[in-house]
Amino acid sequence: MPGTNEANQETVYQIVEMKAPLLQSVKLGSLELPNRVVMAPLTRKRADAGGIPGRMIAEHYAERASAGLIISEATNISASALGYPDTPGIFTNEQIEGWKQVNNAVHEKDGKIFIQLWHVGRHSHPSIQPDNRLPCAPSAIPEKGKINCGEFGYHELPVPHALSINEIKGIIEDYRVAASNAIKAGFDGVEIHGANGYLIDQFLHDCSNQRTDQYGGSFENRCRFLNDVVSVVSDEIGSDKVGVRFSPAGGKLGMIDKDPIGLFSYAINELNQYNLAYLHLIEAWEWNEGYPEALKNLTQLYREVYKGLLMTNFGFTYETGNEIIERGYADMVAFGKWFISNPDLVERFANKWPVAEPDKNTFYTTGEKGYNDYKKYQD
Repeated sequence: MPGTNEANQETVYQIVEMKAPLLQSVKLGSLELPNRVVMAPLTRKRADAGGIPGRMIAEHYAERASAGLIISEATNISASALGYPDTPGIFTNEQIEGWKQVNNAVHEKDGKIFIQLWHVGRHSHPSIQPDNRLPCAPSAIPEKGKINCGEFGYHELPVPHALSINEIKGIIEDYRVAASNAIKAGFDGVEIHGANGYLIDQFLHDCSNQRTDQYGGSFENRCRFLNDVVSVVSDEIGSDKVGVRFSPAGGKLGMIDKDPIGLFSYAINELNQYNLAYLHLIEAWEWNEGYPEALKNLTQLYREVYKGLLMTNFGFTYETGNEIIERGYADMVAFGKWFISNPDLVERFANKWPVAEPDKNTFYTTGEKGYNDYKKYQD
């Protein structure tokens, strides 16, 4: 494509890399990443039967291996963690073997990949739960609205089962086993999904957690489940292979809190004790009316709290991504939708090639369309 040979393209990349913060290398735990452009976790519902990642998923991630880091789609830590049909898991031998093929394909292209560990909590329905059980949550408080259960159709979200202490301990163990399985499958690390209204987020927010035991009430208690999960996962695989993702502005799946700044200031400060690979923050995407204006620039706000490598996400462009790193508010920037339609996003940034927009109608469909049929700029 437009009249530059391969050698010239490499030269352009090297020249821009010296100037552009996004294209500079960064050390993440024990990994040396070639750039700071991260592929954000993206649920695409392309797993094979049994939640096994197959050929399509391997090809998809391998095509995007020039990202400094790939964070996989959210991946179920157990059968009861499931909230969406056709999403992958990391709790059976078949799933582990499937992920090995994915990771081998990424590593053959010198890519680095973390898996996002996921439990949806109350955002589920008995029709997709083991033995048609109720989904679980910190408290028996339902999420409003309906959920798509695939072949079982749309259903109102039920009143969830409030977890007992022993059940909480069982889920914490599920996270530990999932992290161990991830390393067996060849992942370079894991990201603990603590955002977007799923189980860990449900424990954090007072709208969904009204427990009166050691897992509810104060910031310390509501953050206890998060801390327990981070602690066992870090002990299992090493904290330098662990990231955590938060969405402090709430909004997703009904999340709201009386004191969101105080809550996440506490939660983020707690993470400083672990020496994690990174903290991943999602900027506001569904604004909660009445929330403090400071949360409209939450990466900048929490840069003052978190002492480690900070990743930010949502709504960034090449220009604004460079700016937030240059100003010292973030160390890496994760891009989601642009990585769907631009498998060569890093090369497009480096050479200032145009960026293609994705087809939103294919985000959660099946098959190759809108998944593996996007072309690189040079193709």
